Amino acid sequence: MRLSTRIALAVGATVPVLVLATGWLLLRLVATDLHDQQDAHLRERAATVAKDARGLLRASAADRSAAVEQARQRKLFTSALDVGVRLVGPDDTFTGGPQPDAGAPLPPSAPVPVTLRADGHSWRILSTPVTGARPGVRGTLWLFASDTAADTQLRLVRRRAVSVALLAAPLSGLLAWGVATRASRPLRILQRRTSGLDPRASRARLDHTPTRIAEVDDLAHTLQTVLARYDEQAARTAEALATARSFASAASHELRTPLMSMQTNLEILTAHPDLAGADRDEVLHDLRREHARLLGLLVMLRDLGRGDLVEADAFGPVDLADVVEAATQEQRRRHPHARVSGSWPPGPRVHGWEPGLRTVVDNLLVNALVHGQEEGRPARVEVGLRASGTDVLLVVDDQGPGIPPELRAQVFERFRRRPDSPGSGLGLTLVAQQIALHRGRVRVLDRPGGPGTRIEVALPLVDGAPDEGKTLPLRRNWMIAAADRSQEFHKDGS
Repeated sequence: MRLSTRIALAVGATVPVLVLATGWLLLRLVATDLHDQQDAHLRERAATVAKDARGLLRASAADRSAAVEQARQRKLFTSALDVGVRLVGPDDTFTGGPQPDAGAPLPPSAPVPVTLRADGHSWRILSTPVTGARPGVRGTLWLFASDTAADTQLRLVRRRAVSVALLAAPLSGLLAWGVATRASRPLRILQRRTSGLDPRASRARLDHTPTRIAEVDDLAHTLQTVLARYDEQAARTAEALATARSFASAASHELRTPLMSMQTNLEILTAHPDLAGADRDEVLHDLRREHARLLGLLVMLRDLGRGDLVEADAFGPVDLADVVEAATQEQRRRHPHARVSGSWPPGPRVHGWEPGLRTVVDNLLVNALVHGQEEGRPARVEVGLRASGTDVLLVVDDQGPGIPPELRAQVFERFRRRPDSPGSGLGLTLVAQQIALHRGRVRVLDRPGGPGTRIEVALPLVDGAPDEGKTLPLRRNWMIAAADRSQEFHKDGS
């Protein structure tokens, strides 16, 4: 059912109800006004005939002649005019004018006008006590006014209210339908424009011109937002599928070598069960090393895929000092002979994904501990954290041989590692991925004051981050291909 038809039906059903409710209220007001007029007339007549009623009671109490008594009755009824009168005395009752039958029950008293229904008629009645100076002159004066005229007027008002309600139903419905049809025209135009949109088959999107109708413009904006989110999610789904394919391809390619090496060592152990001494220890050492490399490679690939698929709602305020403290304590436990020192005062907070930031710090520390040591000396790593303007700077220094400037351009390449490196070749790729997700910067520099390498990471503070820093890049393909940026890794390209 069309919206205009619904509005017409709703108005057509509502208006008669409102008319009837208004008519009922009007009927009550008219009835109150008519009764007020009748009551005022009854009180006026009661004040007028009270003197004649006392005279009639005195004549009746004094046993005057019938002629005198009849004369006083005529005078009483004449002064009452159109109001019925009933005078109830100690011995006699005198009645005159329009009034209910004598058998109709009257209330004990009616000092205030009330309605009496008798013999199918309605009456307004009023009673007032009549007393005289002489003993025995005491009675009750009843006055009656017919409600026929008031009932006639009320029936007329009732019929007109019903007639107006019956007439208002179709007229208001037609008028509402016409107005609603014209008012909903922008909505129908919007419906025609959106009905032909198929986001799966076409890149065409809603082109809406503001109509200055808030509901229509809001609906169009909502539809545009929904379509934009559909496009974004479709792109993210495509990226996720590409990431999954790349994960499978990279895993199959990079896992082949350690698996084949492990197979060779297992075949040696199987073919020579009596192998002992240094040869057996060497084979077992190779198995453990390849197993550790295999496990590390799988963990790195998993983390790289998580970074490609993380959504913006996973980000929030993070205290970077807590992350650095936890990562440093972990590396001290794993490398008890190395020296990891530094200062990281609490306070710097960034808008970030805490697992991703922990990945950054972990891989920077592991890279410095593995590659930043000289032969025969345990690694020495210094970590610094400080605020700088609208950014927070994370600095990791080592005292290794350093990185030649010509090799620093290979920072984002996957699986780039030295032949003798125990790593997977993905550690600093993960660092670059997370820095890009956090809208930060990373640089590879010479360590000040001596040989070695400094890696400096800059991340925007929560208070200083622009609004766009709280969104994520749509295209994230670190699992698919290496990024093409001029940042450096601490890697040897040989």
